[in-house]
Amino acid sequence: MIEQRHGTGVWFEPAGGPELATEQDAVDLIGATYGRGADVLVVPVERFPARFFDMHEKLIGHFFSKIVQYGYRLVLLGDVRRHVEASTAFRDVVRESNRGKDVWFVADLAELDARLAAPR
Repeated sequence: MIEQRHGTGVWFEPAGGPELATEQDAVDLIGATYGRGADVLVVPVERFPARFFDMHEKLIGHFFSKIVQYGYRLVLLGDVRRHVEASTAFRDVVRESNRGKDVWFVADLAELDARLAAPR
């Protein structure tokens, strides 16, 4: 479902559905949204398996790269605190991602709206 939020087309992936983790999953997500006017893809963190947040698995980098390669911004919506507390490397990914414009980790819709409303 696409919504206009602060002048940006935002696709909201539902919380229920198959897990997302691989590059192919990213391609499938892109395919589902392509040509529909979305600039930002919002995916609830519940859609990602725990191994996705394990930096040794390297899933997260491949997934993020594929989304960004196709010109989308990606937002992981929800609480990732337990993954941040478990891994210094993942904490660094969250911090660096949130400094940029391509991938964000946000806790809730209010935080997403604040990010989208901020001047770029």
